[in-house]
Amino acid sequence: MGQKKLIRFEAIKAFPNVLEYPQNMPGKWNEFYKNNHPLTLELACGKGEYAVGLGRMYKERNFLGIDIKGNRIWRGAKTALEEGLDNVAFIRSHIDKITDYFAPGEVHEIWITFPDPQLRASRSKKRLTHPHFLRLYQQILKPGGIVHLKTDSPRLYHFTLAIINLFQLKLLEQTDQVYANEFIKPELTIKTHYEGLDIAQSNRIHYISFSIDQPLPKELDAQLKIVFSEQEPS
Repeated sequence: MGQKKLIRFEAIKAFPNVLEYPQNMPGKWNEFYKNNHPLTLELACGKGEYAVGLGRMYKERNFLGIDIKGNRIWRGAKTALEEGLDNVAFIRSHIDKITDYFAPGEVHEIWITFPDPQLRASRSKKRLTHPHFLRLYQQILKPGGIVHLKTDSPRLYHFTLAIINLFQLKLLEQTDQVYANEFIKPELTIKTHYEGLDIAQSNRIHYISFSIDQPLPKELDAQLKIVFSEQEPS
């Protein structure tokens, strides 16, 4: 590991707005933030651009970025501290452990911004909109809580739409070209480091928001696997 990464890993241990694999936190986030404002998560947050950007826009809400890469979290956490954004914090942890950190209904919204699309069909279960993850989100979201996906990957975009359709979830918004719209919601104007890289080279930014308002029976996962094994590279 590079010297800079080691320094940043060590630095976040002293940051008051960073928790690493926190214990005994379900039901206690209002105590942590010292208010009763609604809580929004940014999953696989990287440098935390969305958590910080949303924190600047909405001072009456709390934002929490989650990522395993401590050297990336350092950037967002440091910015939040420098700007006095006491409504922005971070957890260093794997995403699949989120049910350890939140009580049922404690989270109001989830943002997933430019995650690894896991392009190979054999890795589709690692996509953050796969039913495996949606079942975790459903356990901690309040009824009617919203999931937002912003991505430059057409495959992840269509994969997510197919899941919404298969499980008959409530689709709230969708666009395959965010910046072509005449009116863009303020939240969608926030740009992350990975958006700037244009890794997918699609020249389009896709956005979906939906609510997990239906059961997610596991027997339907096999059907999803068949559909995408026919359409995607193995």
